[in-house]
Amino acid sequence: MCDICVMNSVKDKMLSRRSFFKAGAAAGVAATAGTAIGTPAMAAGHGMVEDMTHTLHEDFPTYFGESQFSREQIYNYAEHSFNLQQFTVNEHTGTHIDAPLHFSADGMSVDEIPVSSLIAPLCVVDIAARAAENADAQLTPEDLKAWIAANGDIPAGACVAMHSGWAAKVDTDGYRNFDGTAQHYPGFHVEAVQMLLETGAQSIAVDTLSLDHGMSADFATHYAWLPTGRFGIENLANLDKVPITGATLVIGAPKHRGGTGGPARIFAMV
Repeated sequence: MCDICVMNSVKDKMLSRRSFFKAGAAAGVAATAGTAIGTPAMAAGHGMVEDMTHTLHEDFPTYFGESQFSREQIYNYAEHSFNLQQFTVNEHTGTHIDAPLHFSADGMSVDEIPVSSLIAPLCVVDIAARAAENADAQLTPEDLKAWIAANGDIPAGACVAMHSGWAAKVDTDGYRNFDGTAQHYPGFHVEAVQMLLETGAQSIAVDTLSLDHGMSADFATHYAWLPTGRFGIENLANLDKVPITGATLVIGAPKHRGGTGGPARIFAMV
C-alpha cells in the first residue's frame, strides 16, 4: 500500500474513533451528572485525586546538571494529518522510579516490580520546617517514631514519603542547589531506611532529586534500600496537598524490560 494511502487510512480511523469517543464522553457526562464520584475506585472511599507528578520537559533539573530529556517531531498535523514525537530520556529523569536494579547487580528491574506494590497506602513524613532552615536536613528514625506515635504503625505495602517542601523550588537553581562542590537538598538518612526495613513499607519517596540527601558521597540510602527488593520514587510533587495518612498512591511505573527505573505518572486518591 502506498504511503499516502496509509496516511489517509490512519486519518479516517482517527476521525472515526474521535466521533466514537465524543459520543461516549457525552453519554458518560450525562450518566454522572450531579455527582462528584466518577469511578468505582473513587467510590470505594476516596473523594478526590491529586497529581503527584511534575511535568517533564527539556530543562527539568537533573542530578548530573545536564538535560536528560529531548524530543523530535517526526510527523506533524499540518503535513501528515497527525502528530507524532520521538523522545530520548534518561531513565532517572523527572518524577521517576528507582528500581532495585538501579543499585544492585541483579535486583528486580522496573518491569518486574509486582503490580500489587504499585498501589500503596501513602504515609507522608513532614520535615519541611527543618528543611527550610537547613538544606542538608535528613528524615531520621526520630521522625519516623514521631509519625508512628501520632498515626499508628506503617501499613503493609506502604510508600513512606519525605515532604521537605523542595518541590516548590523545581523551576529554580535552588532545586539542585549546587554550590560548585556539592548539591544541597534533603533526603532519607540511612538509619531511617534501615528502620523501615523492619516494617511492611515497600517503597520510599522524596520531593527532591535523590533518596539520599544532596551532599551524600556514598549513596548509603540507595544501597541500604534498593538491593532489598524495594523501590524508590524521586521528584514527587504536591506532597503538601495530601494528608499525612489515609491517601492511596497509584504509581504508573514504566514497563520496559531490564529497566533500572523510568519516568512515571503518579497520583494520590484522597
